[in-house]
Amino acid sequence: MKQIVCEQPDQLVMREAAEPQLAEGQAIVRIRRIGICGTDLHAYKGNQPFFTYPRVLGHELAGEVEAVHPSVTEVRAGDRVSVIPYMECGQCIACRSGKTNCCTHMQVLGVHRDGGMSERIAVPASHLVVVNQLTLDQAAMLEPLSIGAHAVRRSRLQAGDTVLVIGAGPIGLGVMALAKHRGARVIAMDIQEERLAYCRRWAGAEETVHALHNPKERLEHLTGGDYPLNVFDATGHAQSMMQALHYVAHGGTLVYVGLVKGEITFSDPEFHKRELTMMGSRNATREDFELVVQAVESGRIDVDSFITHRAALDDMISEFAGWLRPEASVIKAVVEL
Repeated sequence: MKQIVCEQPDQLVMREAAEPQLAEGQAIVRIRRIGICGTDLHAYKGNQPFFTYPRVLGHELAGEVEAVHPSVTEVRAGDRVSVIPYMECGQCIACRSGKTNCCTHMQVLGVHRDGGMSERIAVPASHLVVVNQLTLDQAAMLEPLSIGAHAVRRSRLQAGDTVLVIGAGPIGLGVMALAKHRGARVIAMDIQEERLAYCRRWAGAEETVHALHNPKERLEHLTGGDYPLNVFDATGHAQSMMQALHYVAHGGTLVYVGLVKGEITFSDPEFHKRELTMMGSRNATREDFELVVQAVESGRIDVDSFITHRAALDDMISEFAGWLRPEASVIKAVVEL
């Protein structure tokens, strides 16, 4: 069985691996699509938190069930599935509270344990979402879009709220799309005009702000001096995350969706005078996946134009480094098997 391993930063290797073994409660999934995430790119460059080498990457996964253990009733051989890649312990305080996405012993496929950049993997059936009504491409995009859905749900935004999403990468775009799905007025902020145009075209953002061209004044103008009630930072960039506090309305909410490997600081007077709610958003839950399935199935989210680059598994290593270059204009790259 073919498998791609990130042996160390800047080194991907194709190898032959043993076939996965079917255990109680599990299914064998033939992987057909692998979305390439910022996590994979950061791991490749050596700056991904919570990561050790060597590691099989890949957590945005879609495939077909080849076999199930006799104890499994949730899925059947032949089902098309998306994988929920967050392996929780089920016993910690977060899990007992239903917040499996931030389990204290979290093991994410492709990060803390080997992922799905293989021809087949064994997965707990409880972590499969049956999506026979979706295409393989759509199924592979459920995970990154669910991260956006979870952040939006965390924020408790209401229909009609004005929200700002900073960062027009795949996660930020997902936040925009799911905020729109919930009825928000979306303002997108980024440093690339091309990305801002895509935010309008794909995510339906009503307004855009260039992050390097007087963004605070622009936001003040767009909101009549109120500023957005909900601000989502999906950049994973420390300076952006620290600056984001200044863009939130008084009484508003700041959600950190992106993750930076380091510390961030903020002005306490600015935080207090706004009576600001600041929160992190990590991973997603089955509820978020199911919401995204509905949004994709209804046509509210266009996966086809979201995927901009493709490669076969045999060609991925030669293509991977190129996907990192800004001039490649990658929105979402997908590996096909």
